[in-house]
Amino acid sequence: MTFMRFGNTEIRPLGGGLGCLLMILFSILASVVLTVLLNVVL
Repeated sequence: MTFMRFGNTEIRPLGGGLGCLLMILFSILASVVLTVLLNVVL
């Protein structure tokens, strides 16, 4: 089973492939939101 590591924290996708896909979509959405917020603030 594959998992992603952020520093010392292991994040294991729930539900196999679906959980991994949701994590990827969430990370993309989070990065877009952060970029928009930075553009608004700056």
